Order: sequence, then C-alpha cells, then structure tokens
Amino acid sequence: MEPHEKHRVIVYVDGFNFYYGLKSSVRWKKYYWLDIVKLFESFMRPNQELVAVKYFSARTNDLEQSRRQNAFFQANQENPKFHLVLGKYLKKSITCFNCGNIIHTHEEKETDVRIATQIVADAYEKNCDVAIVVSADSDMIPAIEIATQARQRVFVYFPPNQYSSNLASISISHPIHLERYEKRFRDALFPDTVHLSLPDFDLCIPQRWKLHQTSRN
Repeated sequence: MEPHEKHRVIVYVDGFNFYYGLKSSVRWKKYYWLDIVKLFESFMRPNQELVAVKYFSARTNDLEQSRRQNAFFQANQENPKFHLVLGKYLKKSITCFNCGNIIHTHEEKETDVRIATQIVADAYEKNCDVAIVVSADSDMIPAIEIATQARQRVFVYFPPNQYSSNLASISISHPIHLERYEKRFRDALFPDTVHLSLPDFDLCIPQRWKLHQTSRN
C-alpha cells in the first residue's frame, strides 16, 4: 500500500446483538432510528476510509415489528455503503422443564455463519485492510482467528450493554465499548422524515420509536 493511501475498512454488524443491546435499556431505545453508516463513519481515523457496513439480520414474522424493521432497512439502504445480509427467522417450540407446557418462540438462523463467511472471504480476497466486528457473540472467534491468519487486522466493537470476555481477549487491541460514545449515536440519528430516492416517497420514523426519543427516561 502506498503511504498516501487510506486503509479500507469494512464493518460487520451482528444486527440481532446490536438491536438487543439497544433494547435492553430504556436509555438506548431512543437510538433505534439510526443511520448505521453515519455512526461508524464517526469512528474512522484520518488514515481510514469506510468502504462498507455489512449489516446481518433476518426479517421478523410479527407484522408491526416487520413494519418498523423494514423502515429501518429502507432508510439505511439509501446509502450505497450499507449492505443488508439476511438470514432466517424461524418458529421454535420449547418444552418447559418445570410445567411441561409448550412455549412458542422464534430463533434466528444462519446469521453467525453468514457473518463468519463474509469476514473470512473479505480477508482472503483482500477487500479491506481493517475489519471491525460489532458483536458480543463469541461464535465470531473462529472467523476472526482465520482472518487474522490471513493478515487481516480485526477489531471488536461491543454494542451497548453487550460484552464477551472471550471476544475481548482475541481482539488485537482493547475492544471499543460503544455505550461510551452515546453522543455519536445521537449525532447519527436519522431525521424524523427520510427522503428516499424513489419519487415522491418519504419515510417517517415509526411512531413507537419516536415515543422512545421524546420520553424523559
């Protein structure tokens, strides 16, 4: 790499881990309506260039949640640096050990594998010089180890309210705790209305998310 060239950075966001980190406290729910690329642009150093944010998630089966999720996806996809990678969200039945009742829930599938595959592929294809993994899921460790063997520089960022000692120990430097940078989240919020590239189409913040922003908590 020439001395004047900037290091190319790809950010890999574990969408479920990130979302549940925000969801786990009232204070952070106000940041659901977030411009993901703008947030991570704020972490770039002068010698770095953010070339892509790969956001890994799955579509929920709940109608209301799906509407809010789609609004978030659409708003972020206006930025060409935002790449949405979807897995599956499947119904799951669990038998309670205490009472024997069947509990119906949902479980995301394929997300971990897709993140790991992308990290390793980008490392070996030399698509970036720096990888930032935004997750507290220790299942990321094998992919990080392989990418490191390919001489990829990998850094770990923990979503708000999330932490993994195993992931912390594998990072080449001290992990970044995103909850310490709340101002950057605040500065990266979308406006209440996002103007899409589609003619005469505006996208508004979901009302439930707006209530989180206006609450005094």
